[in-house]
Amino acid sequence: MTVIDLNSDLGESYGAWGMGDDAAMLAIVSSANIACGFHAGDPAGIYRTVKAAADKGVVVGAHVSYPDRVGFGRRDLDVTSEDLIADVIYQIGALKGIAAAAGTSVRYVKPHGALYNRIANDAKQGQAVIDGIKAIDPSLVLMGLANAPILDLARKAGLAVVAEAFADRAYTSQGQLVSRREAGAVLHDAGQIAERMVQLARTGTLEAIDGSVIQIEAQSICVHGDSPGAVAIAQEIRRRFEADGIAIRSFHSHS
Repeated sequence: MTVIDLNSDLGESYGAWGMGDDAAMLAIVSSANIACGFHAGDPAGIYRTVKAAADKGVVVGAHVSYPDRVGFGRRDLDVTSEDLIADVIYQIGALKGIAAAAGTSVRYVKPHGALYNRIANDAKQGQAVIDGIKAIDPSLVLMGLANAPILDLARKAGLAVVAEAFADRAYTSQGQLVSRREAGAVLHDAGQIAERMVQLARTGTLEAIDGSVIQIEAQSICVHGDSPGAVAIAQEIRRRFEADGIAIRSFHSHS
């Protein structure tokens, strides 16, 4: 049976500023990447989202970021390894505390935004993130971009990894994400996106932006919750998967 994880970035509201529809997404996904306060998320909102995830049986992951609230973690930072290791430990520690209070636990780490993109290929910052994870809890799984060097770097360091693909993003013929600055980088047609994700789950392939077919081995698919129409896209992917007999389950079995 084909089994795949669906994940989404949640807990990103901040005070009076609302982001995404956490309740709707938690009814769709099997894993939740929850903000830890560095790019988004306030304590009360993070706590609410973690409790809601626990109630739904959704696996919780730490969505660690550069310290960049104003830029929503989307700005590249030239941060020392010492600082980045500590930033990762601090954020995971905060979410672990909230998860314990909510009766669940943190199972994995997915870096956010610019940090995610940077460490996909930057071994120095990648190693710092790995070292931070290992320092606080070496049983945590690192979620990273499918086909990127970070996955091998983490494996070599003894971490379990899960490879991720993006439902609503176009890919280059080299298997990289098409930059958001380029036309066609973000996909909006729910039917087309669902069709692509069924192909990915079944065959491990996708059509690149130039029409070529590329191999993408991914155990998890990210469905964004904060863009217009995102919930409808996620719902359509779930509907198509269920119709095609593809099971949606977290890569991390509950223990």
